[in-house]
Amino acid sequence: MLVYGTRYNNQTGLIVQNLKSGDEKWLAYPVQRDEQESIAPLGVLPAMSFTPDSKELIASYGGKIYRIPVSGGAAKEIPFEVETKIAIGPKVEFKYPISDDKTMKVTQIRDAAMSPDGKRLAFTALDRLYITEYPNGTPKRVTTNDFTEAQPAWSPDGKELVFVTWHEKTGGAIYKVSATGKGKPVKLTQENSVFQEPVWSPKGDRIVFIKGSAQTYRESAGPGAFDSRQTINWISAKGGPSTFVTKANLGANPHFVQGDDRIYLYSSADGLISIRWDGTDKRPYVKVKGITTFGSYADMLEEEMSHNHHLNEREPQQQASTATTVIKSPKGDKALALINNEIYVVTIPFVGGETPTISVADVASSQFPSWKLTDIGGQFPSWSSDGKSVYWSIGNAFFAYNLDAAFAKKREMEAAEEKKKEAKPDTEAKKDSTGAKEAVKIEGYKPIETRIAITVPRDIPTGNILLQGARIITMNGDEVIENGDILIENNRIKAVGKTGTLTAGNATVVDVKGKTITPGFVDTHAHMWPRWGVHSNQVWIYAANLAYGVTTTRDPQTATTDVLTYSDMVETGKMIGPRVYSTGPGVGYWSYNLKSLDHAKSVLKQYSEYYNTKTIKMYLVGNRQHRQWIIMAAKEQGLMPTTEGGLDFKLNLTEVLDGYPGHEHSYPVFPLYKDVLEFVSQSQIAYTPTLLVSYGGPWAENYYYATEDLVNDKKLNYFTPKVELDEKSRRRSGWFMKEEHVFDKHAQFVDRLVKAGGLAGVGSHGQLQGLGYHWELWSMQSGGMSNLNALKTATILGAKSLGLDGDLGSIQNGKLADLVIMDQNPLENIRNTNTIQYVMRNGRLYDANTLDELAPTKKKAPDFDWHSAMPVGVPGIQE
Repeated sequence: MLVYGTRYNNQTGLIVQNLKSGDEKWLAYPVQRDEQESIAPLGVLPAMSFTPDSKELIASYGGKIYRIPVSGGAAKEIPFEVETKIAIGPKVEFKYPISDDKTMKVTQIRDAAMSPDGKRLAFTALDRLYITEYPNGTPKRVTTNDFTEAQPAWSPDGKELVFVTWHEKTGGAIYKVSATGKGKPVKLTQENSVFQEPVWSPKGDRIVFIKGSAQTYRESAGPGAFDSRQTINWISAKGGPSTFVTKANLGANPHFVQGDDRIYLYSSADGLISIRWDGTDKRPYVKVKGITTFGSYADMLEEEMSHNHHLNEREPQQQASTATTVIKSPKGDKALALINNEIYVVTIPFVGGETPTISVADVASSQFPSWKLTDIGGQFPSWSSDGKSVYWSIGNAFFAYNLDAAFAKKREMEAAEEKKKEAKPDTEAKKDSTGAKEAVKIEGYKPIETRIAITVPRDIPTGNILLQGARIITMNGDEVIENGDILIENNRIKAVGKTGTLTAGNATVVDVKGKTITPGFVDTHAHMWPRWGVHSNQVWIYAANLAYGVTTTRDPQTATTDVLTYSDMVETGKMIGPRVYSTGPGVGYWSYNLKSLDHAKSVLKQYSEYYNTKTIKMYLVGNRQHRQWIIMAAKEQGLMPTTEGGLDFKLNLTEVLDGYPGHEHSYPVFPLYKDVLEFVSQSQIAYTPTLLVSYGGPWAENYYYATEDLVNDKKLNYFTPKVELDEKSRRRSGWFMKEEHVFDKHAQFVDRLVKAGGLAGVGSHGQLQGLGYHWELWSMQSGGMSNLNALKTATILGAKSLGLDGDLGSIQNGKLADLVIMDQNPLENIRNTNTIQYVMRNGRLYDANTLDELAPTKKKAPDFDWHSAMPVGVPGIQE
């Protein structure tokens, strides 16, 4: 006899087969839901076994264990009960107060470029160009432009800078400006294009750059806009038309070396190469590989981009990491390489034939002399003009690594070590010489770190607003004020009470009779990836989420650090959007092979000391020892980590055991019973199931695409680029019967979890910006959750999950004025959450259909230039 599981309609059952005759019959139906639509690391079904006489099958389903007669008949329950105590790791919970200070320090500097004489530093902050005397100067703006400035580069004589700009209406340009900051910038380019990575030729008479279509860049809905990198061109340093060199797919990051009139480029396929000015005579020099991880960054990024930020359902593949960029030194035979956020220097060999590949996985054993410069990572690497120093930045910190000083320190330490060996007995010396040796960096030398402190005003409104006459769902327990008022002073709630009990004074009175007010919605898993590299001035993703009532977001894996600048742009009021919290780039399997607890601490310093993210994503970093190192380091550094579900229920349970405070994506197994419910609820791990990308069955988003009329949704079309909405809604690859969906089954566990006092959050996963949050909320409620508990999950529980409940998540005196004002009551119908008339973020009241500010000041929303032109008033077939 053979027993196996299979589906009948949408449920799983057991079939017994006579191996001699091949006859089959149903043995039990329905049983435990199978995991055939997952990766099933514990097996597609729970393990089963025959009794020794083969007359009965021992199987578990429904939370119990049964003896099932193979010949047919009723199953008999095997009584089974376990009383146990489970110890879990120390609680990792922090509260992060939201500051009302009138000023703030800029979190990130980008594309820092040192002047040829090493005395001045050019960089961008808040997407504006700055120069500062190095190392002790005061940063100053170079222009008065009010649009994106990026990627500055010095002229060889240090007298001028070039930089690229981007403006949604006028497109991009390359400008030249005096390094003294005096005089107006001079526009060099004539084309209406997007420009990136400008660099001066050694003679200072030409500028090489990457060029692409401004229209493509403007209409790109995603972060990369890779199609806008079309050609490599050069232009005279005096301006004018540009000259084509070659196609941009040949390489990126153009640069030069002294005494060589060739353009150097890098591509992951060919490594470091150079070409002539006419694009011919490609010469390869070197390829650089890094540590072997559980998967490369490039693979991760490709998966994220092509699967809507969803983890591809395969085991990460072990392979050597490829350099993100390689830059040849202006002088000498060395090159720097950025690999997995770490910076190395390698010696370029002069060999003929096949391009040599250098591995820096263990620099002590590299084929050619190599060195690891960074201890905690770094971005935006560059060389000094004399090739003696390497620069990089992390957050707003700038690092200078002098190779001569480091090598001198290395020689000094080697000499001291040699003296020690000479002083030891021969037996000890021999013992030392045979020991394992792994030099990852030059010990004893530290790069010079300089904090670039730029203080700017924080956006805090001035004025009072009285919202009068609404139903107020306060999230203070089950409190609902049926006819109440809210008084806002600047950006905080000053008072809440029944209508008529608050004094308006000089406040702007807004009549909201008949409407319902809740706290602003919190999206605990909001993938919001704005344009990388050259930034947008307004981000459609941010606008869409705010318009749909999402006032606070947490992105648990941003792939790049661009979010640090975008977040500051929102906080300073230069960009409309929700509060933007993030983990920054995930601490992931594609970047690190953690060696020790100290190594984990070094990795996390990027986040706690430089990125100021407050939270991290532990993204399948390795085995359980690695995961424990991460949470120990996070607790020490005041970070609240969350995890990647990974469709692995055993993994998920060990993360609860180890004390992780957050979990992303649904548990792949359902139904779950009392043991798991109590375990998860009492641990207080914040469970964000992201049902729009449900595990174990069709994604919930497909249900809504099949049942909602999105193409004719006026508001959605206003806040979403047409290419984005058309791609997602006009044609989809899958349609499923309602009963085939699993999101309502996962939602049953969320309902029970919240009732049991556990934590849950609403995470839209970036599937459909803005409206997608409501889909996720409705999906979570579909498992039987009360509308009030669903709204709590969207507000106070979400805020608590992120450590922000001291300032957000409920409507009470002293908390920040983040509010959603709906025309209809979501307590009666959860779908009424999508009847938003107004949204308030940080005390500013917006029209939710336009994002025009209504109070305390009146201000039209900025131009949203992501709208595509309609074919109106042009010839065509008339019907």
